[in-house]
Amino acid sequence: MSTTPNYLKDYEELYRQDPRAAALQWFRDAKYGLFLHYGLYSIPSRHEWLQYREKIYVDDYARLADRFAAQAFDADFIADFAVDCGMRYVNITTRHHDSFCLFRTAQTDFNTLDTPARRDLVGELATACDQRGLGFFCYYSHGRDWRHPHAPNNDRWGGKARPEFDPPEPSYATGDDHDLNVYLEFVTAQVREILTQYDPIAGIWLDGIAVPLSGDKSKFRCQDLYDLVHALQPQTLVSYKQGLLGTEDFCAPEHKAVETHGKPGEICTTMCPGSWGYMKEKAGMHKSADDVWETLRGAADQGCNLLLNTGPLPDGSIDPEDEPVLRQVGARLRKEGFPKP
Repeated sequence: MSTTPNYLKDYEELYRQDPRAAALQWFRDAKYGLFLHYGLYSIPSRHEWLQYREKIYVDDYARLADRFAAQAFDADFIADFAVDCGMRYVNITTRHHDSFCLFRTAQTDFNTLDTPARRDLVGELATACDQRGLGFFCYYSHGRDWRHPHAPNNDRWGGKARPEFDPPEPSYATGDDHDLNVYLEFVTAQVREILTQYDPIAGIWLDGIAVPLSGDKSKFRCQDLYDLVHALQPQTLVSYKQGLLGTEDFCAPEHKAVETHGKPGEICTTMCPGSWGYMKEKAGMHKSADDVWETLRGAADQGCNLLLNTGPLPDGSIDPEDEPVLRQVGARLRKEGFPKP
């Protein structure tokens, strides 16, 4: 990128010298971001791990794509909402563990452009964020994939890598036929697509760390992936939850801080108790404005940003229980500033 990204305009001089250093300083100053878990699991509204929990076979789960219309997903509304809430960046699930993609990809037809939606939701949101000076992060499920035939399996990579199907899922490669490298090539190709189709990307946010941690993590060739990210967009930051190799740009643990060894930290948590995707049965149980304020204070106590998640409804709209709460917090931030540690 020849010009300074909009979200880094206040760091332009440093950006000219060192794009990643500018991005790291911006990230430390950003404090607060919006997380969105949206996908096929939003339709039945029973949890983002629906396929795993209910042991839904690959072809049966894929039928949800026929119902994915995202008719109320409005990238401009989401970006304006984040600004009004006092947030500096947005992170969306470009591909969750079910392997359904919200972006344009040549690697699989299991994506939003091959559903009734016929839209590139990631592309739309990337543009909307850029126009408003928001950083745009892409969540990407790296360690877990419940669809790809050669993704990490349970016999080698621990019990939570795949659902426990009985009888076995027929599309999964097993034994000597299983080749993790085929899956890693798929992942690399998709991360390359994200970084070459959408510009600027503030960060690649990897998930599924328990799987590589359950075996020989070197087989996942993560440093090669990190190097690719930095080569394609030098300002793009990389995280892998609490840190897989120690070479990530920032740590992003769930719910509470961990030792960051001098790196920036970001605590991610969710408005809905026990679920990141929209969960209908938890309506009325979400965080209040005071809860969010104390969560912000807790993150500040740990020297961390807060990445706060809401799960959009099946149609892609922001949860009506969370919207007024988060706007109320945004109004308080404008009046009082961020809570002090």
